[in-house]
Amino acid sequence: MRPIKHLFGIADLDREQIEYLVNLGDSFIDINRRPLKKAPTLRGKTIINLFFENSTRTRTSFELAGKRLSADVINISASTSATKKGETLLDTGQTLAAMQPHVLVIRHSLAGTCEFLADYLPNTALVNAGDGAHEHPTQILTDLLTMKQAWGTPAGKVITIVGDIAHSRVARSHLLAAKKLGYTMRVVAPKTLLPSQIERYGCEVFHDFDAALPGSDAVYMLRVQTERLTDNCAFPSVREYHEAYGLNGKRLRAAGPDCIVMHPGPMNRGVEIATDVADSARSHILDQVEHGVAIRMAVLAALCGGQEEEKKMGGSSRKQLSEEAMQAQGRLI
Repeated sequence: MRPIKHLFGIADLDREQIEYLVNLGDSFIDINRRPLKKAPTLRGKTIINLFFENSTRTRTSFELAGKRLSADVINISASTSATKKGETLLDTGQTLAAMQPHVLVIRHSLAGTCEFLADYLPNTALVNAGDGAHEHPTQILTDLLTMKQAWGTPAGKVITIVGDIAHSRVARSHLLAAKKLGYTMRVVAPKTLLPSQIERYGCEVFHDFDAALPGSDAVYMLRVQTERLTDNCAFPSVREYHEAYGLNGKRLRAAGPDCIVMHPGPMNRGVEIATDVADSARSHILDQVEHGVAIRMAVLAALCGGQEEEKKMGGSSRKQLSEEAMQAQGRLI
């Protein structure tokens, strides 16, 4: 397998790398469920989380992931960074890299931020934690782990993703992953919330939510990103949007008895999803949150030498690597 130096997006990963990260994340789930949620895997490593956009799930899960693997974790938000004093993004990146962190996790409103910085920070691994409406690779890896837990493999499944496709980095990353892993994507949205030429991704495009539901293995709901809309004309009203594109119990029943519900968060109950659906037994939304920590543990471990550790262990499995880490935690103070 090609080594993973940075995680810019799903577009840069091949199938083998995607499956490696998902399987490694699967092996970390047990650590997060143990009374002592600690492993020595990244002891002596330093992770810096640099977030220029608000985040609860992604930022917290990266922090927990690093700490549970015994790394030193530093969190920096835009409001407390020197960019507020006029410093450029490049200067901020180079300043932090000069402190010799092993990984710099970045969320930014501009697409391609990590790729830009990579040319100037040769000794620091970079992770894209969401860049504008471009990609969100760790969320899609999280979703793939949730699908693995539900089905074993996403291959041959139909994922119907609904909502603000135009501004969704989650949707874009899923469309890229679907081609590599062999699942079908159906996208559902009003024309005002669809990017132009979306058919080039090989997905099925619907404007009628009810027509897209039959045969769906998962319905993936998206929040309307009002903060990215340039006007208020995307749809007539919240009530009408919910009637046309909101997931309620009736629609979920129409999708079939085995269809699961997913959402990357944060949810707007009563807009894209009804409360009874969000809290139903078929909702895997909180599973996604739990799996997000495990996947980010996998990403940090891989970027900090997890693959090299496997080689040193004579080609032992990813599961064995995690089990050895868990056994070693008993020696930590």
